[in-house]
Amino acid sequence: QVQLVESGGGLVQPGGSLRLSCAASGMFFTIYTMGWYRQAPGKQRELVARITPSNTTNYADSVKGRFTISRDNAKKTVYLQMNSLQPEDTAVYFCNADRIAISRDYWGQGTQVTVSS
Repeated sequence: QVQLVESGGGLVQPGGSLRLSCAASGMFFTIYTMGWYRQAPGKQRELVARITPSNTTNYADSVKGRFTISRDNAKKTVYLQMNSLQPEDTAVYFCNADRIAISRDYWGQGTQVTVSS
């Protein structure tokens, strides 16, 4: 079965950086749009960034210029480089794989990112 495993979360000071990774297995990785979502306490889950099979990217306005999504199809892994982190970035970050053409998607277990001084 499809499995998505996130890693790289943790505690970081404001202005710091983290790189999240999402390793996929049990899927034809190259045909999926991959995304990162986050959910903060008291907030709805929101899209952070997405990357299509053709490497087209989309970002939430709140992270543009600070975060970068990328994928390595050979390693079946998606990354989220997060720079200039702020307290409002504190959330659980989830990896998503979306086979849009047939309305099938999968979620990872989430990884906690905490930005605090």
